Amino acid sequence: MADAPQPDDDWRDNDGVPELDLSKLFGSLDMAQLFHTLGAPGPVNWEIASQLASQIATEGEAEPSIADADRSELEELAHAAQTHVAGETGLAAMFAAPVRAMQRREWAALHLTALRPVLETLAATLGKVFDPEAMRSLFDQVDLAAVGLPDLDDGAAGEGNAEALAAMAPMLAPVLLGVQAGSMIGYLARHALGRYDLPLPTSDEPTLAFVVANLDEFETAWSLERADLRFYVAIHEVVHAATRSVPWVRERLVQLATDYVGGYELDPSDLDARLRDSRFADIDPEDPSSIQELATHPEELLGALRTDHQQMILGQARVFHSVLEGYADSVLERVGRKLIPSFDRIHEAMARHRIERGEAERFVEGLLGLAVDREDYERGTEFVRGVVERAGVEGLNRLWERAEMEPTPNELVAPGLWLARIDLA
Repeated sequence: MADAPQPDDDWRDNDGVPELDLSKLFGSLDMAQLFHTLGAPGPVNWEIASQLASQIATEGEAEPSIADADRSELEELAHAAQTHVAGETGLAAMFAAPVRAMQRREWAALHLTALRPVLETLAATLGKVFDPEAMRSLFDQVDLAAVGLPDLDDGAAGEGNAEALAAMAPMLAPVLLGVQAGSMIGYLARHALGRYDLPLPTSDEPTLAFVVANLDEFETAWSLERADLRFYVAIHEVVHAATRSVPWVRERLVQLATDYVGGYELDPSDLDARLRDSRFADIDPEDPSSIQELATHPEELLGALRTDHQQMILGQARVFHSVLEGYADSVLERVGRKLIPSFDRIHEAMARHRIERGEAERFVEGLLGLAVDREDYERGTEFVRGVVERAGVEGLNRLWERAEMEPTPNELVAPGLWLARIDLA
């Protein structure tokens, strides 16, 4: 097989994602004006999330409309993929999934809604962490001046600072979450070829969505055949839509994510060190743009709140994501290799695509704790291969019968154990 062409530098450098500049949204507002203007009700400021997601997704430029020829081709390829995938998986419910060719802005708007339950759970969790009474008690234990936090009462650090910071925290949280959610989804919209590039915990019914501008850029960057690439992506999307058409699979993805984001806590004994070592110390109430660094580095905001319990949940999530991705790759290869002439070149390019996500993946991992790396994909592939060798495709497809079929961590590395448990050995 000839080596696939390498992408140009623009594609490799964070997918051409622009630097985040909150000044375009915040302008010259002081802190009081900022919270008055952005003080929308609710645990997440969805207005700022929507504006920022759109700004990042489009780089502030108008997007061209989707050509009728693109819509027709992608619909035709998706319907062909549905027929082949149903034959391989027995999952026919995904025939009900609508097919959409869309702009980046549309992809961002779709996922702001689809991820809302998980993000609002995160917001509720942080609302408890940043409760004014709890924050006042915590800040009273810390020498605020010593850790570099601003002197909010224009006097000596002490009770005035603690009171002001405690009052500020619950107001700041919805804005920060709005910024982080909008940033994450905006970056993903710049990257995504379809809906299921990442195993995002979306709560809505499966749909087939193709981001035409990203497909075109990827095609050009890797010098791929248009019809072959689009059919490859259609098969990939259809397989994921098929597994998500199984209600317990979709519910499990959301449950794992909500359990994870619901587990954040702040250890009072560690507060002083966390404040010294994070961007909390750089917040300036007189300069709204100072929240930019904190808001655009969710791993620092949330890393200070992570718990051991979350690590256990993250381990469970990685096992489940590995199985989903390994299964999808298996079906994709069985269907695509015999139908797509340039399958191997596209497969190599897509493997690079999903492990070089740059800013897009950093935001997902920092905000939702969702990390899927090369090792996870490889473990999922080996599990699926082991099951097929022992029990055939029919045995593998029993994965989706009921929630009890979800493999354990031990079964992921020893598929024979999984087969024994479901009485197929």
